[in-house]
Amino acid sequence: MVTISRSSGCLFGLAMGDAFGAPVEFLSYEQIVDRWPEGKLVDLEGDPIRVTDDTQMAMAVGEAISICKSSGPLTPDRVENALRDGFVQWLNSPDNNRAPGMTCLRACEGLEAGKAWQDATVKHSKGCGANMRVAPVGLLGARQVGSSPNELGAIAQFQAAITHGHPTALAASDLTAHAVRYLSRGGEPAAIVARLREYAESQRRAYHQEWLGALWERPGEKSPETFIERGWRECLSALAKIEDALELTPYTGDPCLATGAGWVAEEALATGLLCFLMYPDQPRLALQRAATTSGDSDSIACLTGAFAGAYLGIDALPAQWIERIEYRDRLQSLAAGLVHLY
Repeated sequence: MVTISRSSGCLFGLAMGDAFGAPVEFLSYEQIVDRWPEGKLVDLEGDPIRVTDDTQMAMAVGEAISICKSSGPLTPDRVENALRDGFVQWLNSPDNNRAPGMTCLRACEGLEAGKAWQDATVKHSKGCGANMRVAPVGLLGARQVGSSPNELGAIAQFQAAITHGHPTALAASDLTAHAVRYLSRGGEPAAIVARLREYAESQRRAYHQEWLGALWERPGEKSPETFIERGWRECLSALAKIEDALELTPYTGDPCLATGAGWVAEEALATGLLCFLMYPDQPRLALQRAATTSGDSDSIACLTGAFAGAYLGIDALPAQWIERIEYRDRLQSLAAGLVHLY
């Protein structure tokens, strides 16, 4: 069972990681180390501590699902309508000025124009915008979405598919939500890569037809099963890279060299998880490590923070950051709401 501490820890950790990585997102590893020496703990600046579109969209996903569930079952049509409303609201928000991803902007513009989501989505994209926002889905209990975590995975894939239609975007989002689910229920970090691999293998040819419909139909694809299997295959390759990197512990240098720069979904998951696993009991060090990366530093660090907070709970995060983080009340309300739904 998810506790309010783990739910809050996950969402606040996500926001803190996002804020950690934002100032250095487009800097090289060498530039970051020159300005922000590796291993030196730094504080998050500002009041409020500003986040990016990563946190904004994670809240949009969580709030859409919470609103949807509060008035009925989580069916594809109802979840689609709730996500559409949430994403369009984010698109038009005056706070949507944090260098949002082009895929998300383009897809959300299509949703606002009234297009079917299958036409609005960017079918070739597997950008990290698909899974940087999925953590709230992992905090849901299986009883809310059906009889097994597989149905939770369908929702994780669906929230990705609305904007990112590549099979790896779907699989990586499912795997990210599953990692949050595992850690928020007391799973041990030492076993998480093996558990994720086991889950990925079990889902390799599982296409959620009710949720995804004809998304798989495109030139060169033979069947729904071969479409989704391509995504899981790339995710399994990313998990293997985590294991290889952890064998080098203590790993030094840019984590992106081991598991990828994080601009695409499976690399964001792999590098974010790698940085968490380097310091599973030290969230500040994990966030520092995740931000000191040459790739998509805010998305990598936001995933690291979500994993760390889900595992350790809110009390492991610095109180002065909790008090100053942007959207503090919304994050706390969402965390409590997700636990209440369970």
